[in-house]
Amino acid sequence: MLKKVFASAVFGVEASTITVEVNVDSGVGYHLVGLPDNAIKESNYRIAAALQNNGYKIPGKKITINMAPADLRKEGSAYDLTLAIGILAASKQIQANDLDKYLIMGELSLDGSLQPIRGALPIAVKARQEGFKGFILPLQNAKEAAIVDNLEVYGVDNIKQVIQFFDKGEPLEQTIIDTREEFNKSLDFPEFDFSDVKGQESIKRCMEIAAAGGHNIILIGPPGAGKTMLAKRLPSILPPMTLHEALETTKIHSVVGRVKDSGLMAQRPFRSPHHTISNVALVGGGSYPQPGEISLSHNGVLFLDELPEFKREVLEVMRQPLEDREVTISRAKFTVTYPSSFMLVASMNPSPGGYFNDPNAPVTSSPAEMQRYLSKISGPLLDRIDIHIEVTPVPFDKLSEERKSETSVEIRKRVTIARKVQTDRFSDSETVHYNAQMNTKQIRKYCVLDESSKTLLKTAMERLNLSARAYDRILKVSRTIADLEDSESINGNHISEAIQYRSLDREGWLG
Repeated sequence: MLKKVFASAVFGVEASTITVEVNVDSGVGYHLVGLPDNAIKESNYRIAAALQNNGYKIPGKKITINMAPADLRKEGSAYDLTLAIGILAASKQIQANDLDKYLIMGELSLDGSLQPIRGALPIAVKARQEGFKGFILPLQNAKEAAIVDNLEVYGVDNIKQVIQFFDKGEPLEQTIIDTREEFNKSLDFPEFDFSDVKGQESIKRCMEIAAAGGHNIILIGPPGAGKTMLAKRLPSILPPMTLHEALETTKIHSVVGRVKDSGLMAQRPFRSPHHTISNVALVGGGSYPQPGEISLSHNGVLFLDELPEFKREVLEVMRQPLEDREVTISRAKFTVTYPSSFMLVASMNPSPGGYFNDPNAPVTSSPAEMQRYLSKISGPLLDRIDIHIEVTPVPFDKLSEERKSETSVEIRKRVTIARKVQTDRFSDSETVHYNAQMNTKQIRKYCVLDESSKTLLKTAMERLNLSARAYDRILKVSRTIADLEDSESINGNHISEAIQYRSLDREGWLG
């Protein structure tokens, strides 16, 4: 007897429906076709034990299973439950007349209990698009899938519940989530606050500008100057995520199985990989492509601490995603694209010894050593970082001050207002939402300079020997500074402040 059960496969951040055809006929054998990987081929052992421990069995007949479309590679153990229900229905051990209305997925333990799967959210989105009535999956993934409306989501603990649902009509408990309410509930303020930072007013100003315009930033300073402390607090002043951004971010984290119990990610991600990270782990890829750190940072912050310690080739593969805000991974038979619109925050010591720009410490590195150290970061990569700022240690009198610094809430208000100005400005664009994303045409349109500002910028360009890309970066940062001041036009003060934020371009910076 032939039965069809439905599952799904995830490619990139999108899902494709898989039709699992199970035929039980006279004879002996177990044949699984349709490009399954080893984890799926091993599923018959898990299925046999799970059924046996719940009063059922794999029939001693010829079982042929086709996973269509047959030219699409399937991977992982999430098809266990799909295959098991198909075998029971095709062998007439259960009555299952409504299989075509549900998408079924889950990994089986030997006792029949279900383990969580990856990609529940994109699968649920696809199930709704394909017109399925419901989605049956492990209980641990139910909240994540229930974010999708107009789809019945049933989280189950054990295969026995699914069997009784189809065979005896015993109801399953539907998981219902009010997505907007869940989103608003999750908008708690981050644990790190700028009020904890003593002194460093100029650096906090830089962070505010970076947050307001979505600009990449690099912090250069000796050990203990507070670079990591400042970077960790950047998400606290970024504008709150919109519901669309939250769903987009949750989808990416769902693919790698990193979604927490709440189901919806309402906090902007902050990722801080170690400097030993590989190319694939940073940008994504692998035999079966997975999102990398730059995609897990989508709509949030990617913090690279001690930037020169990263392998140069690792940093170079990040250059194109920084420009395109997405990364495309190609394989022989398919191509996947992951979004990667993130703010890059990097930190580094100014020299191998670490104390070049510390006025209270001796310089222990020669100019040649410092040049070699800084050359680990390529010019094209530095050009893609809008703001370079030096961080010096905080003096004792500032550290011991009782007066509270400005809170993240206060800074965030100004940032949010500036972002609103930019959102209105780029309302006719689908790809540009804030100043850092402006293309050349938009820079020419929205960053018009008067004659005195042009002269000032020309002088800086000639003296610092800046590239054309650095020129565009200065204009973008100037536009953000003007937005924070609610100024329609860019004036000389905005330009001069933006020029100051190109520390690594300054001639003679190495001493």
